[in-house]
Amino acid sequence: MADTEKFYVVKQKALPEILLKVVEAKRLLDSEKVLTVQDATDRVGISRSSFYKYKDDIFQFNDNTKGRTFTFVLQMDDITGLLSIVLNKIAEYHANVLTINQTIPINGIASLTLSVEVLSTTGDIAKMIDEITELEGVHYLKILAKE
Repeated sequence: MADTEKFYVVKQKALPEILLKVVEAKRLLDSEKVLTVQDATDRVGISRSSFYKYKDDIFQFNDNTKGRTFTFVLQMDDITGLLSIVLNKIAEYHANVLTINQTIPINGIASLTLSVEVLSTTGDIAKMIDEITELEGVHYLKILAKE
């Protein structure tokens, strides 16, 4: 059985300080109070390498995820109908697909970038991601951005 990516909600007091500083650096960059990663990491007191190591793995939890847009990247086999299955899975969770960009398959594998809007009717996003990741022919799914 393949390892599936798991998501956890952890109280702030249980997180290592480095992860909290990465979140703060990301907040500074998002707010445009600083323009470069170097400025953000200097301000919070971490190295750029630490920021890049953890930046894609920690997001601040907000109860107001509804109305937010997530951008995912998937690598998947070039199998007829697989894209349709992925899109149907998103539809099952009542999320809204905003953009789709699929590369031309190379050696039978294509990359897919999706922007998905979370609506008030959308189900559990983590469960949706798990189910997409477990589909036959999907190699991995990664969250690129959350707006």
